[in-house]
Amino acid sequence: MIRPPLPLPPRLPPRQQWLQEVRAPPPQIRCRDTSIHNTFMYGDIKGVYAVLKDPGMVNALMETVHEEMVWAPEMGMWTLSSKVKQTSALRLAASRGHTACVEELLFRGAEVNTDPGGNTALHDACIGGHSVCVQLLLSHGADPDVLAADGSAPLHLCTSIMEDVNQGMMLHIQKRRFLILKPQKNKIQIEGGADINVRSRESRLTPLHVAAQRAERPSEAGRYLRVIQKLLDAGANPQTAGRKQHTPLHNACANCCPRIVDVLLEHGAKADVENCAGYTPMDCLLQIVEDYPVQQCEAIARSLLNYGAKPVSPKMLKQLAFYPDVLGLMLNSYTSIPPCDWLESLPPDKDLPFFLSVRQWTGQPRSLQHLCRCALRQHLGAQCHSAVCKLDIPASVRDYLLLCNNRTLQ
Repeated sequence: MIRPPLPLPPRLPPRQQWLQEVRAPPPQIRCRDTSIHNTFMYGDIKGVYAVLKDPGMVNALMETVHEEMVWAPEMGMWTLSSKVKQTSALRLAASRGHTACVEELLFRGAEVNTDPGGNTALHDACIGGHSVCVQLLLSHGADPDVLAADGSAPLHLCTSIMEDVNQGMMLHIQKRRFLILKPQKNKIQIEGGADINVRSRESRLTPLHVAAQRAERPSEAGRYLRVIQKLLDAGANPQTAGRKQHTPLHNACANCCPRIVDVLLEHGAKADVENCAGYTPMDCLLQIVEDYPVQQCEAIARSLLNYGAKPVSPKMLKQLAFYPDVLGLMLNSYTSIPPCDWLESLPPDKDLPFFLSVRQWTGQPRSLQHLCRCALRQHLGAQCHSAVCKLDIPASVRDYLLLCNNRTLQ
């Protein structure tokens, strides 16, 4: 029996057909029509449907042009120059929290991680505190670790949106997980879990740094205090230093926020750490003492000393001459009162009883009771506040050990 021959192999296609046809992508549309910009910015969903009849408008660059004067050194004169700012339809809608527009754009294939103008839509949604848009962007593949042109992660931008705690607000995004700030019976709760010690690219700041920095005005301190408390409870490290070795405690002292300082110290912030300029948190406080109510400065200085801060250099006492409460606190942190030659330059009627006692005790041995207090405080160090508060002693003795009687020199 003879086997039939094998069938002939199929003929190869011509060489021209081997090559896969490659087409260049269509050029990106650039739109400078302000009416189209406003359609996405104001959430006009009917207008959005009309604009998106052209598929190319989904990822079109939205450009605005403005003229400004710039110096031209080669011409030696000021000239008028056109500056173009870029954004996208997705960024415009996300920045205003228009969920329906964002959802429609994503459904039609909007590129979620593009960053025309330096920010992504996720950055804009976080700045505005639009948590629904944030979750929508994340569910469509938005990169939670992307950095803006200025090096900020979404979390760094979220700490500036605490204008209204009655709205769900984004605090952090990391690896598609997020922390959302929500009110629950007048309380603020963080949902989710993530590494909240993410750093910005240039300054190496954490969200805790940013929140402490932005509590500049007394009216804002309470709002940022709640943010800082939640960040700390979620695991933020108060000892983390930025590029210039500045810690959140340095920022809180520079802004003279007693409650924020206390919260940071209670969570382990170091009271005597120096930044790259050699300044401690106490130094930052004394630089702004004349700009804030003396009661706040006194409270912060006491907290720092009770958590292990070293007494300030005697050379710095002169700048406290017009703040007897703070000056008395500092003098009671010394085992002996150093020479205060600058007292002679004070007005004769300036807080006479207190400064008379300062002159009286200058160079003199302090009382045994005071020396015992100094020895105990030095022994306890950074644990002074917590250890003294645990002692079963009268409140008056506790206050004495914690430097609460500043006008009395012994």
